[in-house]
Amino acid sequence: MVKKTRKQPRPSTPPLSTSGLLKLFKQVKRPLSRAEVIRQLKLKKKDKRMVKDLLADLVEQGKLIRIRRGYGLADAMHCVTGRLEIQRGGFGFVIPEDSRRKDIFINQRDIGEAWHGDKVIAAVISENKGQRNNEGRIVRILERGRKTLPVKVYKQMRGGDWLCRPTDPRLAFGIICELKDESIELKRGDIALCVPGDKIDPTMWEGEITAYLGPEADISVQEALVKSNHNIRLRFPSGSMNQAEALPTEPAAKDLKNRKDLTKMPFVTIDGATAKDFDDAILVERMPKGYRLWVAIADVSHYVPEGSPLDREALERGNSYYFPQSVEPMFPERLSNGLCSLNPHVKRLVMVARMDMDNQGITRAAKMFPAVIESHARLTYGQVKKAVLDKDEEARAKISHVLPMLELSEELARKINKLRKERGSLDFDLPEPEILFDVQGETTDIRPKERHFGHQLIEEFMIAANEAVAHFLIEKDLPCMFRIHPPADEEKLKSLFRLLAQTDKDILMPKEMTPLAIQRLIASQKGTDKEYIVNRMLLRSMKQAKYSPENEGHFGLASIEYCHFTSPIRRYADLVVHRLVKTALAMEDKDGPVPHIPGMKKLNNIAGQLCSRERAAMDAEREIFKRVMAMFMKDKVGGTFGGVISHITDYGFYVELRELMAEGMVRLSTLDDDYYTYWKHREMLVGERTGKSFMLGQAVEVVLDEVNLDRLELNFSLKSVTTAAMDYKDLI
Repeated sequence: MVKKTRKQPRPSTPPLSTSGLLKLFKQVKRPLSRAEVIRQLKLKKKDKRMVKDLLADLVEQGKLIRIRRGYGLADAMHCVTGRLEIQRGGFGFVIPEDSRRKDIFINQRDIGEAWHGDKVIAAVISENKGQRNNEGRIVRILERGRKTLPVKVYKQMRGGDWLCRPTDPRLAFGIICELKDESIELKRGDIALCVPGDKIDPTMWEGEITAYLGPEADISVQEALVKSNHNIRLRFPSGSMNQAEALPTEPAAKDLKNRKDLTKMPFVTIDGATAKDFDDAILVERMPKGYRLWVAIADVSHYVPEGSPLDREALERGNSYYFPQSVEPMFPERLSNGLCSLNPHVKRLVMVARMDMDNQGITRAAKMFPAVIESHARLTYGQVKKAVLDKDEEARAKISHVLPMLELSEELARKINKLRKERGSLDFDLPEPEILFDVQGETTDIRPKERHFGHQLIEEFMIAANEAVAHFLIEKDLPCMFRIHPPADEEKLKSLFRLLAQTDKDILMPKEMTPLAIQRLIASQKGTDKEYIVNRMLLRSMKQAKYSPENEGHFGLASIEYCHFTSPIRRYADLVVHRLVKTALAMEDKDGPVPHIPGMKKLNNIAGQLCSRERAAMDAEREIFKRVMAMFMKDKVGGTFGGVISHITDYGFYVELRELMAEGMVRLSTLDDDYYTYWKHREMLVGERTGKSFMLGQAVEVVLDEVNLDRLELNFSLKSVTTAAMDYKDLI
């Protein structure tokens, strides 16, 4: 009898994935149709659906581009995936997901149906060398940046639908909305939330109103719509809230193991009077050869494991978001205001950067380690000013137990500040606005925020700690989430020097545009009538700082290695750095487990997310200030104000009011004494007949003609020129 041999099963094909499909496209080095993909991978007809789904996923991710009946690699076809940011002028920029790429300029005609904030694919149509951005056009909308739009209600139409318009001035279309729930009551001027539907024509969309926010004049409603405009998360998911609620209210005994006990040392926190989360404490000691600076930072990473619900939510938020009347924190209050806040007279877990400095304030040695502290005092900037700077006896008596340490801190901070200035670190003397409210929540005043060396003291110590930590990780040959600041725009800096040299022959163009050369220019103009122009134009020449695992230095601080370590309660980047410091410390323990080191790809992805959310926070802060300012100025139409020319364009000039920190425009169409031409290279407007000119920094008196909350604009007309208008012949 012949024994039958069992038929051996054919080896199974490994499951196909998006990464495997991408690998094929890279190997073949040309676009492929779906049928060609199936043939190349020797798949069967039954795999057709799977391949279709995987190709669709890669198109959705922006890795592949659909072309006719085939697909091509986005990178190979000069396409870039990123977020679209539309400017008030109608044009936009695509901010690439890969933070190493330059932003792509998009002309208004090439934006198509994309909205501000959308995830898009842009095809590069013109590559520009040097500082100029490449130019492109939107070829695909991958994902709407906003699923819900805040809208202003204009009127009810026949049939019961409502005519609305997005509150974001960059979305120039109307929406005809039906109500999701008939119980929603609306009237003209109200603000509501709308889910947009299909496009009706180039200027109109369909939509559905899902929620009522309130009357337009309510500042809390304005804050709510700004949060919606910038995709700021308002609620913590149940997973992260459950994780936060499960944490203890105080550190447990097991949490204190393997930490230095510094509870007897007189650490103090110094913050604003209304602050509720305290993530940094400082202590300065006199040493035989200089000083010892201790900077203790809340150890958030101890309570938030990587990949946990709290961690995922914090990464999604990227940072905390601050508004005039509210805060959207990166972590639930149980952590941010409780367990991870360095409140006085309670034990708190910290990561410490201890720096030994010489008598000049130069850091000679630094050590990082986990510890436990008790803050000995919760101080405010105002207290420090009165007690330490103003020598007020009553204020000194109230904090006598920490006063000697604070005076030593001031001494050291001034030395560190002097060193920073000598190396070229830039400090722009431009005040920040402070909004004051009454008990009803109405704006009573907007004025420059008070700033003194009490604020600078803390800043100097935080900068020193951030530099020390970056240096520590570089020395350990570990990755870091650096805070980098690219060099300023050289052409804009040269324009500024040329502009100033026209009226001051002592100002010479430096051979190299270093931070030190710029800082010397700032110092030379301090107290002169050109100080305002210099600070404004220098600020415009600066590029935005960002996060990156590649160290490129920090131009503004004139620092060769810098990161963010000092605010893990409100910035996710600092949490990443804390984990990397702990990895470095774990590597020193030869008997311990081998710690995980994140790869550059992962850090680049995190950096891209953090830069995106930081921009959202900055844009939201600017928008809510403009909205509050417009509401504050509404009853002042017809009033006369003194201000200075802050920016010049070919259609008019912006005026910044001295007392209120508001900014508005005087349009050329309102000047009836001459025809004015914009001289871009000299940043001035010149009258063709009279030779009268308007220049940056020139003092003027203006009348407030209009406040437009929909467009976030103040419109002025010129009443008089306070500083005599120059004749252009004086500048030739």
